Amino acid sequence: MSRTKLPDIMQSRQVVVAGAGVAGLTAALALAARGFGVRIYERSPVLQEVGAGLQLSPNATRILDGLGVLDHVMPMAVRPEAVVLRDAATLIERARVPLGNHAERRWNAPYLVVHRADLQKALLTRVAQVPEITLATGTAVTSAAPRAGTLAISIEKDGTGSETEAELFVAADGVWSSNRRLVGPGERSRFSGELAWRTTIALDSEAGQQFEAIASTDCVTTFLHSGFHMVAYPVRAGSAINLVAFTPGKAIAEQWSGEADPDDLKRAMRGTAPALLRLVDVAGTWTIWPLHTVDASKPWTTERMALIGDAAHAMTPFAAQGAAMAIEDAYTLAAALASAAPLGEWEAARKQRVSKVARRGALNHLAWHAAGPVALARNLFLKTRSPQGLAADMDWLYGWTPPGWSDAEL
Repeated sequence: MSRTKLPDIMQSRQVVVAGAGVAGLTAALALAARGFGVRIYERSPVLQEVGAGLQLSPNATRILDGLGVLDHVMPMAVRPEAVVLRDAATLIERARVPLGNHAERRWNAPYLVVHRADLQKALLTRVAQVPEITLATGTAVTSAAPRAGTLAISIEKDGTGSETEAELFVAADGVWSSNRRLVGPGERSRFSGELAWRTTIALDSEAGQQFEAIASTDCVTTFLHSGFHMVAYPVRAGSAINLVAFTPGKAIAEQWSGEADPDDLKRAMRGTAPALLRLVDVAGTWTIWPLHTVDASKPWTTERMALIGDAAHAMTPFAAQGAAMAIEDAYTLAAALASAAPLGEWEAARKQRVSKVARRGALNHLAWHAAGPVALARNLFLKTRSPQGLAADMDWLYGWTPPGWSDAEL
């Protein structure tokens, strides 16, 4: 990791970002707020975000608020009242973490759930308001190399190559990043052994009514079972419920599959409540996503390049922090560049934070899939913890603020 400062960046202040997802768009806004000119190159010709819902905890929403994005998110977001853990076999509530007003008082920012496409739309709306940012779609970054105190960056559009210059290149092109190789040894993402089954149901549909019969529509609910777990929460201003179930599985193509057989999911759900199995039946089409991770210990930076978000450290979603970590990366990288701090220092600090979050996700997965005596011990532990105590356990995560946040001027 380089510890060379970047004073020449402060002279020309031009940055190229690859990727117009959550990480890349947030990075562009954070960099522009610090006085940089930003060019975003997105490989896809059309900005169409795949996926479904995501959770935005206070450590992320305070940054989005500071960047002027939150006002654009709120109309389609939902502020859940609690995170609730339920036994998938009995539907008994095992634990509750208060959110809503409690979250805002405790962590000074809201906890939100939102459809990923709605977050991207809000980010794009805000980007369009900032003249220092340009966005080109259907354009791929193919290489970046130092040249006479700057970077020569090769791009390709419609089969035609060209070259541009910048002082820094930020790769924010996701878990299957084609630009990761420019920073490190070209590490590929690795299949985690887990599949995510996703669908979104309308609240006024038969599936929505079935869900209302077993869980609250204003909470984030996780159903616990040894063979799978399912997370459900409202999106689209409360008009729909996002469902995502996680099961062990075999690697499939690195893309969304068109359809998935719910019978495969139900086999993992043996022994669960009949009402939950019925929900799977009436929910409609399910889509499978193979969960891939990236080794976060590998290099994220060179002297003039940085990886952020899933390109740097894709993790399993069991702490519900994928988007939040990308948002934190983007803001802190911009702050480091504005202060001419060594990129190596930024990388070291972020690796420490991301590693702790990944460990929390692994602990959640272990607890949620517990069986036998381990499940009994988990249930006993949760029974002894008050809702306020469980919320306090998350202070280190949700209460986090970027270094120097009180002095931030965005």
